[in-house]
Amino acid sequence: MDTLKLTYFDFSGGRAEPARLALHIGGIPFEDKRFASGDFPEIRKTTPLNQVPTLHVNDVQVTQSDAITRYAGKLAGLYPEDDLQALFCDEVMGALEDINTRLGATFGLTGEALKNAREALATEVLPRYLRWLQKQLEGHGGEFFADHRLTVADLKAFVILRWLGSGKLDHIPADLVETVAPKLGAFIDRIAGIPAIAQYYKSRGS
Repeated sequence: MDTLKLTYFDFSGGRAEPARLALHIGGIPFEDKRFASGDFPEIRKTTPLNQVPTLHVNDVQVTQSDAITRYAGKLAGLYPEDDLQALFCDEVMGALEDINTRLGATFGLTGEALKNAREALATEVLPRYLRWLQKQLEGHGGEFFADHRLTVADLKAFVILRWLGSGKLDHIPADLVETVAPKLGAFIDRIAGIPAIAQYYKSRGS
């Protein structure tokens, strides 16, 4: 069996969290290497593109979070084998990464610049994506985004939607998801209640 080491910041959430969850759910052994934010300047020097997460598969270091998440999903049986269902899964993951990218562009801003940028996202961009995600969920049966079962698309959606509703993003209303796309709010609760996921967060005290 390959030896896996997943490297990312020491918090629950972010771009490594869907892979962490997939590996945990699948019972796949891996080293969950977490580091403090203050250590990032040194950590990034050891990565191919000066960014995390990275995954070591034996001695090979891999970058790009969605690629890592898909790989973890395949190992854990949480990625569709059917090509069309895999396309649906990838489509949702790509849209979710758009949200990550749009929000990421606001980090580093302060004061009025941050307020204006975040309010613009909350008014137009994020509602557009949230309504689309709700439509995709409804179009694929109402419970999961692809394959009529839990996949990494659901895990990534869970992580990002929970982040949007955390209240930790200044100028992004904590009730945005429930207000704009209430079925996504119910989706978050449903995924959080999956025993393996509930156990994972309970074990981490979060």
